Amino acid sequence: MPPSAASQEKRNIVIVGGGIIGSTTAYFLTRHPFYNPSLHSIHLIEAASVASGASGKAGGLLALWAYPSSIVPLSFRLHEELAKEHGGEKRWGYRGVSCGQLDIKGRRLGDATAGGKGNPPAVNPVHDEAKERISLKKRSNDSYQAHQAAGVPEDLDWLVDSNIQSYDSMGTPENTAQVHPYQFTTSMAQLAQEKGAEIILGSVKSINYKDNDNAVESITYMAKNTNTPTTVPTTDIILTLGPWTQSLLPHAPISALRAHSITIRPSRPCSAYAIFTSITLPPQFRPGAKNKRPQHVSPEIYARPNNELYACGEGDTLVPLPPTSAEVAVDESRCQDIADYCSAISDELRDGEILTRQACYLPQVESRAGSGPLMGKTSIKGLFLAAGHTCWGIQNGPGTGKLMSEFVFDGEAGSARVEGAGLDPRNYGL
Repeated sequence: MPPSAASQEKRNIVIVGGGIIGSTTAYFLTRHPFYNPSLHSIHLIEAASVASGASGKAGGLLALWAYPSSIVPLSFRLHEELAKEHGGEKRWGYRGVSCGQLDIKGRRLGDATAGGKGNPPAVNPVHDEAKERISLKKRSNDSYQAHQAAGVPEDLDWLVDSNIQSYDSMGTPENTAQVHPYQFTTSMAQLAQEKGAEIILGSVKSINYKDNDNAVESITYMAKNTNTPTTVPTTDIILTLGPWTQSLLPHAPISALRAHSITIRPSRPCSAYAIFTSITLPPQFRPGAKNKRPQHVSPEIYARPNNELYACGEGDTLVPLPPTSAEVAVDESRCQDIADYCSAISDELRDGEILTRQACYLPQVESRAGSGPLMGKTSIKGLFLAAGHTCWGIQNGPGTGKLMSEFVFDGEAGSARVEGAGLDPRNYGL
């Protein structure tokens, strides 16, 4: 493709937001055929630190069965290509995984807790045959037959067999994979830096317009640990702010949902599975509890390389979105709930060590026009939006970054159909 006249003009490109979308956008801008570091400047401005929000605290699941279908195949393929090119298997834990929906009965916490590292001391411990059986890495004939009857793969051996009700496969290593989100996001930012992108830590205060607000002119930000605003001229501004989008684009239909998660070092390495659970907790799940009816909870549990496991719970809107990702409040009780649910179904997780208790905010698109994400041009010349990726931000990051680089340098997306797929920000009056 011959360079366009516009691509040969000096461009001052500013990306606002250093999560997965901003980092992959910077990466693909620096890899675009028209990118010329002597003509084009690329600045990535992040208020806290790269991957300090959901992009560093997500599960990192990748799937061809994710949504939206218009960009998922592109992004899934790019994940594989990036891993091959940059050693992603070692650098950010890229690998294929199996995925399934699991229905299982949980054990009472007093029965399930043996006082593993990072967990509460045992309460009324009892003899647990399942624990002995798994610690020896053996199964009785009855256990093995029950495991098969429930449809559980043979190598998914880090759950309490006798409590499993059913297992339904959702994905295989051919159509499902994973990355470590923090490692992947920071690697994308570093690789963009190596090709000329500059990362600035600071908070953007305003976007400045010209021509009766019909085009961007400059952006004003406050560098971290300073009180002096800086204004830089811009030809292109790409907003990749996730749940903070409304701070600069007030009418964007993007809200925030808080989510808690933990990471665990299990007592032994767990096979490569991503599990969507449906756990039935018994009455009086916790010692001293008064509830007399079973409860149903559904944490997601992902085994990772290097003997680590990630588990997340349901979202909440109890605490408003703070000014930056560095100020996100963590509810320790919600993290402990997740740990307790894991203990209720797995000895390896019960006896493991809790490494991290964390929270983040996911962007949610709220509009009858669609469910997001929003990506592409806005009605203002030079202003682009790429936000609202919900829980599939890591999965769709490379595809989004690739498409945004095409919007900037080519004037339109060429690698996937976006503008007619309900993702156009202009459909939302932006």
